[in-house]
Amino acid sequence: MSAGAKLLAARRIVVKVGSSSVSGENATQIPTLVQSLARLHAAGAEVVLVSSGAIATGVPFLQLEARPEDLATQQAAAAVGQNILVNRYQRALGDHDIIAGQVLLTANDMENPTHRGNARRALERLLQLGILPIINENDTVATHEIRFGDNDMLAALVARLIGADRLVLLSDVDALYTAPPTTVGATRIAHVPHGDELEGIEIGETQSGWGTGGAATKVQAARLAADAGTAVLLTETTLFASVLDGADHGTCFDAREMEADTAK
Repeated sequence: MSAGAKLLAARRIVVKVGSSSVSGENATQIPTLVQSLARLHAAGAEVVLVSSGAIATGVPFLQLEARPEDLATQQAAAAVGQNILVNRYQRALGDHDIIAGQVLLTANDMENPTHRGNARRALERLLQLGILPIINENDTVATHEIRFGDNDMLAALVARLIGADRLVLLSDVDALYTAPPTTVGATRIAHVPHGDELEGIEIGETQSGWGTGGAATKVQAARLAADAGTAVLLTETTLFASVLDGADHGTCFDAREMEADTAK
């Protein structure tokens, strides 16, 4: 069964998209991304979107030319950009008669048992009501010292929190390679069995000008989710629709087999 077929057969899916894929000139990709989310939704899956991009979306509206370095301006950009970003998603989702629900989380929310339980209950209820939650880090209150890292880790933690059977990490890189993709001789790694330490693989830290996570962060997030029983697909945002059509793109991380866990 192809990765796309497995996604279309999934019960609950978390999809994460990076800043560079939905901001700036690439904001035009949002309707195409939403079309894929709507396809999963129509197939019967409960879908959660973890979307970066608030700061990158807000910067032009603050008349800034580059990502701000100081925390206060980043927070201001996030406050403006989050509003615009979610409205862009809702306009696209409206074409498919889907309503979005905004959920903003911090690292502390996922570490504090009370906050984590509240977040779980809220997400479960939104899904029961047929709402598509759009989650982002709460950049207006987050600090440099306590952050998720371009939402890859946040997406993995959300997948664990709600027991998702699939996690899709979308970015501007089409797959994991045996070396940085620009390296001569680098080849795509199509499949990573659970527990594979990827020995001899050179995992780079390359990232876009807007995102804060590289390949190493994505692999770390994929392993975190896979250890909790969530299979992971890492691929490029522009290839997501073709993956659902059955195309062979990206890197799949097998989930840990959970049948042996009898004590729960």
